[in-house]
Parts: sequence; C-alpha cells; structure tokens
Amino acid sequence: MTQGTAGCRMCGLPGPEELRNNGVVKNVGEAPHEELATGERSTRNRVARSILDHGPSTVAELAERLSLTQAAVRRHLDALTGDGVVEAREQRVYGARTRGRPAKVFALTDCGRDAFDQSYDTLAADALRWIADREGGNEAIAAFARARIAAQAGAYRRAVEGVPPEKRTEALAKALSADGYAATARSAPHPQQGEQLCQHHCPVAHVAEQFPQLCEAETEFFAELLGTHVQRLATIAHGDGVCTTFIPKISHNASASTAGRNPA
Repeated sequence: MTQGTAGCRMCGLPGPEELRNNGVVKNVGEAPHEELATGERSTRNRVARSILDHGPSTVAELAERLSLTQAAVRRHLDALTGDGVVEAREQRVYGARTRGRPAKVFALTDCGRDAFDQSYDTLAADALRWIADREGGNEAIAAFARARIAAQAGAYRRAVEGVPPEKRTEALAKALSADGYAATARSAPHPQQGEQLCQHHCPVAHVAEQFPQLCEAETEFFAELLGTHVQRLATIAHGDGVCTTFIPKISHNASASTAGRNPA
C-alpha cells in the first residue's frame, strides 16, 4: 500500500501519457507563462531528455547536441537543478588525470529519472504472474497481497488505535494520504448508516487491474483494522474515478470476518 516518497521537489510531474510523449516535467523552474509559451518548457524537456539518453553531460556537450548556446543551456540547467530534476557533479576521469579541475557534468536525480516512463507496472505484473505460475495460482497472489499489507500495517494501526471508534475512518484517511493516496472520509448518502473512505489516487492501480487480489487484501485489512464489515463500492483499477469503501457505523461488537470484495 505504501508509496515511496521522493526527497526532491516534484515540480508538477506529468502523467504517464505526457511522459511517453515528451519525457519529463510539466512545470520546471519559475519562468513566467509568457516565457514558457515561447518554448522554454519544451527546450527544458529536451535538455533533460538528452541527459537521460546520453548520460551525465557537460554544458558544452548539451549545447552541441541540442544546437543551443551554452548560456541557454545553463539557464535551463539552473531551473532543472532548482526543481531537483538534475544535479551537478564532477566528471569521472578514467586513466591519467589531466591538469586542472575536472569538468562539471549534469546528471538526472532519482526524482528526474522517475519522471520518465520506466515500466515499473509491467515489471510488477510480470513478477506477480511468475509467482502465480510457479507458486500456486491465485492463492499465491492472495498470500503475497496479504503479506504486503501486513508488512506496511504498523503506521495505520497506530493512527487508528489512538482515536475513538467514530474517528477511525478519518484517522485512516489521514494516514493513507500521508502515503500518497489522497484519501478522504465523508458521510455516506445516508449518514446514519455509515461513512465512505475515498482514495483518489492508487499507485498500484495498473497492476491491480490484472490482480484484484491486491485490492481485496486491502479491503480485508480495512475491515480488520476498523473492526467492522466494510464493502468496496468502486476501484480505480476497475475504471472508476475513486476507490470508494463503505464503512458502516462502527460498533465495538462488529465483526470483521467477512470483508466486502471488490466490484467485478
């Protein structure tokens, strides 16, 4: 469930479709709209893409490859550095070192590299498919999903167990939001019946589309954590805009043994 956090300014990273089209960030630097409209953003993307394609590069190398002046390249690199997309480092020298300081090169940071399409979803789906083929089919996937949730459960348990039952859904939403799920708690259409936990983002949605066991294990965990039967009404993995879980009014005697499954 937990989504990794980058130690850099995310600077408005684009979605997967835009990444596949042009390769990097939407809003790099603090340039005014007029400047971006004249091609600054596109050129900045080209600078980052050139570093990705060719590795750590000097200002002179980038200027030659992109047919830009070195002053223009430095301006774009300053913006990309400020946004945490690239970083400056000394060029590695192999063999005998010449006189003078090594040239400065610019390399992509982890944040900058993550802005490009890296096919992590494909890798994860392939790994789960291998587990299913080798270790026992759907049951093996379900066991993996439950183990994954269990390994990440500590923070969620601490958040929920520290509040009264009527505040647990809200506490869980805040804990999920801290992990990047953009979760909220709101009253159900009939408030006397319960609440809805809404997750507006899911970092494993594309994999869960193929392996619904991931969503099912999460639903089961919510039921166990909140101490009541819950029902998953919608999931991003199934094409819905939000992952929505119905949580009835929580009572101390509620049973979590029959957690609701995902919609088919």
